[in-house]
Amino acid sequence: MESVKQAANYVSESIQGTGAQASKEANKNVAKDSDASLGTRASAAKDAVVDKKDESVHDTKADTNKEAAKH
Repeated sequence: MESVKQAANYVSESIQGTGAQASKEANKNVAKDSDASLGTRASAAKDAVVDKKDESVHDTKADTNKEAAKH
């Protein structure tokens, strides 16, 4: 039963990691957009850094849950 829970957690963390990755890419594009205001670009750059951290955290948790589900 525990492996089912770990598998579900793996899927959840994988989805959240993918969402953070998509948000990071969108923010990177805004940060590079010369038509956006300097404030908007700076905010998007900051958000991209936070999204990258979130992506890493979710990917690490997903990997941990994937390994736990195998046992």
